[in-house]
Amino acid sequence: MSIVKPIVDHPEDVQIRMDESEKRITYHLSVHEDDIGKVIGRHGRVAKAIRTVVYAAAGSKQHKRIFLEIDE
Repeated sequence: MSIVKPIVDHPEDVQIRMDESEKRITYHLSVHEDDIGKVIGRHGRVAKAIRTVVYAAAGSKQHKRIFLEIDE
C-alpha cells in the first residue's frame, strides 16, 4: 500500500484485500475511480512495476503463487 499511496490523488481510498488458498495468494488493490489511470500507467507500466515489487516481497516469504489484481 505504501507504494501506491504516493502516486494517487486520493490516498485515503486505497484499499488492499487478500484472498488466500492452499496454493495461491491474490491481493486485490482498489483505488478511487479517478486514480485508476495513474495506477495502471501508460501501457500498464506502473501496474507491472507494482506487481514486480509485490511478487518479490511476498513471493520470497511464501511458497505460494502470488497475484495482484487491480479492481476497477
